[in-house]
Amino acid sequence: MSFGSVIRTKRHEMGIGLNEFAERIDISAAYWSRIERDQEKPPSDAVIEKAAAVLGMPLDDLFVEANRLPPDMKRDIPRVVIAYRRMRTSGFR
Repeated sequence: MSFGSVIRTKRHEMGIGLNEFAERIDISAAYWSRIERDQEKPPSDAVIEKAAAVLGMPLDDLFVEANRLPPDMKRDIPRVVIAYRRMRTSGFR
């Protein structure tokens, strides 16, 4: 599933309308609609964080859907790479 469809599905499950959701995350409804329809790339990290909070979703899950590292991992790329490499060589998949 794409980032936009994951958000749209969860938003519908929670009964939150598009306009209300966009207002709660402080973004235009038209722009958010394009994101949900995969006509735009996932939004900025800050907007993803707001969306996760409104939807009660784990932040990491939304960053994975956006094909992006969470901000805390971006700040610590060397350690993330080392941890990933160690995990891969230990046979964990």
